[in-house]
Amino acid sequence: MASQAGVKRRYFDNAATSFPKPPAVVQAVADYLHNIGGSAGRGVYREALQSRQILDDCRAALRQLFNCRPDDEVIFALNGTDALNLAIKGLVRAGAHVVTTALDHNSVLRPLSALRERVGIEWTAARVDPVSTRLDPDDLAQEIRADTRLVVINHASNVTGVLQDIEPLASLCRSRGIPLLLDAAQSAGHVRIDFSGLGIDLLACPGHKGLLGPLGTGVLIIRTGLAERLQTWREGGTGTESERPVQPTTGPDKFEAGSHNAPGIAGLLAGVRWILSRGIESLRQHELRLCRRMIDGLRQIRGLRFFGPHQAEQRVGVFSVRVEGLTPEELSEALEERFGILTRSGLHCAPLAHRTIGTAASGGTTRFSFGPFLEAKDIDAALDALAQLSCLRPQSVRVIGS
Repeated sequence: MASQAGVKRRYFDNAATSFPKPPAVVQAVADYLHNIGGSAGRGVYREALQSRQILDDCRAALRQLFNCRPDDEVIFALNGTDALNLAIKGLVRAGAHVVTTALDHNSVLRPLSALRERVGIEWTAARVDPVSTRLDPDDLAQEIRADTRLVVINHASNVTGVLQDIEPLASLCRSRGIPLLLDAAQSAGHVRIDFSGLGIDLLACPGHKGLLGPLGTGVLIIRTGLAERLQTWREGGTGTESERPVQPTTGPDKFEAGSHNAPGIAGLLAGVRWILSRGIESLRQHELRLCRRMIDGLRQIRGLRFFGPHQAEQRVGVFSVRVEGLTPEELSEALEERFGILTRSGLHCAPLAHRTIGTAASGGTTRFSFGPFLEAKDIDAALDALAQLSCLRPQSVRVIGS
């Protein structure tokens, strides 16, 4: 439904894709399409070389943002799902066992399920606390077996917003000699991620969420020495070694078959540079202020529940709510129609997460997710709308959280 005439529209669906983008992102895409146009690696004329330079510059900016080692591979993917598939299907062999968590997205669960059907792998999901939704390293350790070949951890939940403490989890995986794949879809660009310092083996994320780039962009980072162990699952032209009918064996060409989404990567470069220019810590502090304001306000609304930690430092700006008497879809429709507030309702492609918090059988939740251009007044508008829709005066209420 369209919102009432004259009602300002406020975008709270940044967990799906960030909006608006920094103006430099829009300009970078337009500049590529207007003035460059060439495909990287497909020629030695100026425009093709300019396209290649954009790819190189974007890799360098991503290395800086994530504190990568010089020899870590930075691979461009089609999106976050593609990056996860490159990692999972590249590393997991027939008969292996994989551990993930009860918070993981279908971008992890479905590739694992497909491999289970096709080549007989096994996968198990480590439990998380049903209230805080935090993952205890002991619970992860209980799921690891002698034949475990990969652990996948959801860094920040797209349902409850919980931000996992990765350092002890990574340490556990290192002690067992098992590669750790970090799904950073909801944390990249929102919090500092020290790829080399944490000892993460692989990191996958979309370019169009917290990194502020266009849709159709994704990133996979592979630690030094691990890329040789990854098999390819997409092959094709690379512009290199064209005399050979087999895929190159070294990265990034090993994993980047076909022409790049160079306009998208130009926009991604501008988005990452925007983040670097403002500082990831500054952006995190802004988000924390919004989270605290949201938490304080949600706790005052009777008839409303929200899920995950209620300590701002333990989460990102993703809030799932339920209002008594309204289905998640009805709440989202009312928020847009009456107040111009754009949210997402449903199961958010994370069925195990909703089972964990007890909302899977009742349609999921309504999700508010923050971006860097939201302000305190936007949070206040969302809280006022929820208070009105709860049909009750704001009062203290039972909070689902730690």
